[in-house]
Amino acid sequence: MAPLWPFVLVAASGILATDAPPPRNSTLYHLTKHLLQKYHKDVRPVHDWTEATTVYLDVFVRAVLDVDIQNQKLKTNVWYREVWDDEFLSWNSSMFDDIKEISLPLSAIWAPDIIINEFMDIERLPQLPYVYVNSSGTIKNSKSIQVVSACSLETYAFPFDIQNCSLTFKSILHTVEDIDLAFLRSREDIKHDKNAFLNDSEWELLSVSSTYNTLQSSAGEFAQIQFHVVIRRRPLVYVVSLLIPSIFLMLVDLGSFYMPPTCRARIVFKTSVLVGYTVFRVNMSGEMPQSTVSTPLIGVFFTVCMAFLVLSLSKSILLVRLLHHEQRSRRERPLWCLRGDTDADELTRDPRAQLDGVTESPVCQEHQAQSETLNEVLSQLQSISNYFQTQEQADQQEVRWLALLERVDRLLFQGYLVTLGLYTVTLCTLWALWGCL
Repeated sequence: MAPLWPFVLVAASGILATDAPPPRNSTLYHLTKHLLQKYHKDVRPVHDWTEATTVYLDVFVRAVLDVDIQNQKLKTNVWYREVWDDEFLSWNSSMFDDIKEISLPLSAIWAPDIIINEFMDIERLPQLPYVYVNSSGTIKNSKSIQVVSACSLETYAFPFDIQNCSLTFKSILHTVEDIDLAFLRSREDIKHDKNAFLNDSEWELLSVSSTYNTLQSSAGEFAQIQFHVVIRRRPLVYVVSLLIPSIFLMLVDLGSFYMPPTCRARIVFKTSVLVGYTVFRVNMSGEMPQSTVSTPLIGVFFTVCMAFLVLSLSKSILLVRLLHHEQRSRRERPLWCLRGDTDADELTRDPRAQLDGVTESPVCQEHQAQSETLNEVLSQLQSISNYFQTQEQADQQEVRWLALLERVDRLLFQGYLVTLGLYTVTLCTLWALWGCL
């Protein structure tokens, strides 16, 4: 009798198994098999082929990862959602244990060929292999993507710049008669939704406006949706490390204009400022955006200020050179009037007068000697007069040069003030406009 017990236990367990309710996952398995058994993913899922499939799009900007101004590229992390209706994937939930939503592999069903026009590289992220399908045939596909897109980045208002980059979604193959696009949420909700954005980077999200339009081409009419991502830079770090030191350097250079123009220490002072300014620009070159499209206003200001500094330094060097030349020429010009030139007078004397002097009387010789003395005195006085006239002309020439260079110095000072004032007003205006957005 002992060998019969195993058979009795097996029979009893079989009877109990047939009476137990079927597990729920078996219904899910039968539903999945029912939906995909005769499904063809290569065919657009509509019963009437003249009816377009509407794909509803939604975008959440989660982070701005990089703004490459030199290469005109924007790298963002975007949470992207697609919703469309598949007429071949609907079922009666009452026939399948009230299952109203299941997940299906994306590779097993038809999906729209939506791309981003501006994309340059889509970095690899963990792919979501499944989509949700409800009993009415609505499919929800959500995924996170890091998009490296082309964008026209402007740097004129750096560091108060605001960038506007577009992400254009469209079907790469299907025209609007086959695939149409629409918004999953209202445009106002999309524009002002910043809840998903990680607001801890250099860039701040302002808005994500959106537009719908159709693109005409030789292949037909294509529907497209554009999301305009508007971001602005946080300028505080650049104001502290770049703008304020540069303004201090310019104010120090302005102080050099109060030194006398003829002071040689002014050249040393301006040279020191120029060296310091050059070192500052070299150290800050990594902080300035490099772009071949536009030049930042602060870069133009630096160049203009360096030009004023070089002109002012050149003017001071020219002034010192002229003064030194005048002083050296004065030292090399002797007072010939203080020594007589008797040898020259003897050479210029008439030889007949010398012969006649042998036979002339002493009275005539005395008168002749007095006449020669008066002529020598007159010659010395004329030399002295010529010397002082030359000195006066040199002094007048020096005064004219000094007046001209002082006028140039005044013009440079005024130009410096105007440039610094315009720069300050422009930066304050840009900062105010930045704060109003």
